[in-house]
Amino acid sequence: MHARILGYAAVAACLAMPVYAAVALSDAAGSYTISPAASSIRFTIGKAGGGGFDGAFARFKGSIRIDNANVERSQVNLTIFPESVGTGQNRIDAFLRSDAVFDSANSPEIQFRSTSVNRTSETTAIVAGRLTARGKTFPETFTAELGSLKAGTIKFHVTGKVLRSRYGMDVGTPIYSNVVNFDMTLTGKRG
Repeated sequence: MHARILGYAAVAACLAMPVYAAVALSDAAGSYTISPAASSIRFTIGKAGGGGFDGAFARFKGSIRIDNANVERSQVNLTIFPESVGTGQNRIDAFLRSDAVFDSANSPEIQFRSTSVNRTSETTAIVAGRLTARGKTFPETFTAELGSLKAGTIKFHVTGKVLRSRYGMDVGTPIYSNVVNFDMTLTGKRG
């Protein structure tokens, strides 16, 4: 998943962070490499009658470029490796990696590439882009909120919802929700 960014960050896709100090876009301008060690990509899927499950991806990489002159030209690119999915339940993890869901053997990457960034406040933006999973590509939108910028490190809280059926991952519906809720913390280091 890759998404364009401004003073916020896509892919994408789900959360909220407090703003520690007003950060000017000119202070945030530049290119950042997403640090997996300081970031997280979590998701939840609800279940009819309550419950469901949540998980995270342990392996991903990406970049954020904030364009000071024109926020609309800012960019977010994110690649997730679905074989790294973890729910804390080995049986569910194996099922998610199988050809019934992610098909990680034949589709080893999920990618998000931003196409536009629309600033909604001093610290928030809507990042639109193209999400590709299992060979299918669709437009998706994520909300990003700038959490902090300190010593060349920038942090965004990103949330979004994706319909899994679009990507051929609708096994278990309608018992399990078709909507996947993403909640991400993306931390980038300027470089």
